[in-house]
Amino acid sequence: MIYDVAITGGGIVGLATAYKLLEKTPGLKICLIEKEKTIAKHQTGNNSGVIHSGIYYKPGSLKAKNCLKGYDLMIDYCNQKSITYDLCAKLIVAKDESEIPNMNVLYQRGIDKGMKGLEIVDQKGITEVEPHIKGVKAIYVPQAGIIDYKEVAQKIREDLEAKGCHFVFSERVSDFDISKDVKVKTTKATYDARFLINCAGLYSDVIAKKSGFEVDYKIIPFRGEYYILDEESSKLVNGLIYPVPNPDLPFLGVHLTKKLDGIVEAGPNAVLAFKREGYKFTDIKLSELSETLRYSGFRKLVAKYSSIGFSEFRRSLSKRKFLNDVREFLPQLGMSNIKYRGAGVRAQACDKSGNLLDDFLILEKDNVVNVCNSPSPAATSCFAIGETIASYYFNNN
Repeated sequence: MIYDVAITGGGIVGLATAYKLLEKTPGLKICLIEKEKTIAKHQTGNNSGVIHSGIYYKPGSLKAKNCLKGYDLMIDYCNQKSITYDLCAKLIVAKDESEIPNMNVLYQRGIDKGMKGLEIVDQKGITEVEPHIKGVKAIYVPQAGIIDYKEVAQKIREDLEAKGCHFVFSERVSDFDISKDVKVKTTKATYDARFLINCAGLYSDVIAKKSGFEVDYKIIPFRGEYYILDEESSKLVNGLIYPVPNPDLPFLGVHLTKKLDGIVEAGPNAVLAFKREGYKFTDIKLSELSETLRYSGFRKLVAKYSSIGFSEFRRSLSKRKFLNDVREFLPQLGMSNIKYRGAGVRAQACDKSGNLLDDFLILEKDNVVNVCNSPSPAATSCFAIGETIASYYFNNN
């Protein structure tokens, strides 16, 4: 069998890419290779499940374009497939006057993108939406919502299997032989294809190098930890509560997320993971940790943001510190009202100058496409990203 396309990575971006390829060309022979036993085991299955509106991202950026388009495609897909979601709205809350200038920048970005229903509200307006939330002003974002991306991924998988997509599980890609065609070598077999798409997330830089690309960045794994509020405290929150983010970093800060089951999740923070799939503080892979620490870009990143990094680690190690940060928005919470839930790991590209890439990064050449940086809002954007990648394939075939 010679496949038309081989895709590495069974997260939601890889799945949505296969879906968009088959949507345009039914009968296309696709092989999707995943090292785990099933799909959506890492970033897709361990995120906060937010449907992002696109307000945060710089106009003209790939994040902005793909999130705005991907939002509509995601809602349409969920409606077609009867997947549950809730557009519960979001407040981006300024806790004091110093955060209002950055809040205003975000608001203007949303207006410039044509987002409807955005509104800046004062404390009274905050209380009307979220009676228990504290802040001086906020942006009301009606488009934002919540979903279970694992359910979305599973439904896409079912659609792909019905259309003949071949899934390969429990095989790790070890190497490639790339010329006119592609040979994908795994720990168990070799697969022949005419086109290769790399959607490997936390290992996307490793796969990109194996596929012959010279990459001037490295994936740095950031662990994001979550707590959940108890049932009574969860009743104090109606939707999504976000802080005004630090404009120098591509993280949105610790926020409150009302899940589909009514329980509220608090998090995530952002601390260095000691292995690429290190979901616990004690998860360490010395070879991967050493590679990160030796990388010049990471050392420059630490030099730039040492105080922020130290604060994040303190919050990781201290439940009280985590609680105190959440109490800036919801002061009614006590230590007994929250408990640790778990963590996800974000694949964040960092360049040699110590800059965290603030946009999606897709590199393509001849018969290979590498999705090199696709953190949040990649889940919301997945169908739009899939369309973009599919266009590269059709332009070369």
